[in-house]
Amino acid sequence: GKHWTVNEVRALIRIWSDKNIQQQLEGTVRNKRIFEQVAARLQKFGIDRDWKQCRTKYKNLKHEYKSVKSAQDSGSTSRSMKFFNELDAILGHSTMEHASKSDN
Repeated sequence: GKHWTVNEVRALIRIWSDKNIQQQLEGTVRNKRIFEQVAARLQKFGIDRDWKQCRTKYKNLKHEYKSVKSAQDSGSTSRSMKFFNELDAILGHSTMEHASKSDN
């Protein structure tokens, strides 16, 4: 697929930061429908991406975030990525939430 621009990634992250979308993504593995919604929302920003491109980008961002995060946790400051702070706002707290969810 064609390369994602900064604006496109920003729009994707903005949609992903929607609590409703996050809950849906956390609660399911078969997430085609969710990414179809995401793609439809991107369309409103004038961004033409299909659900597969959205899912792939989402997975890649998540993976990159996790590797940067674990590098930082082990004391390395050399790894960094664009949008780390935005992703940290979405993903940085999720481990805590999962822990508390399993209690009830």
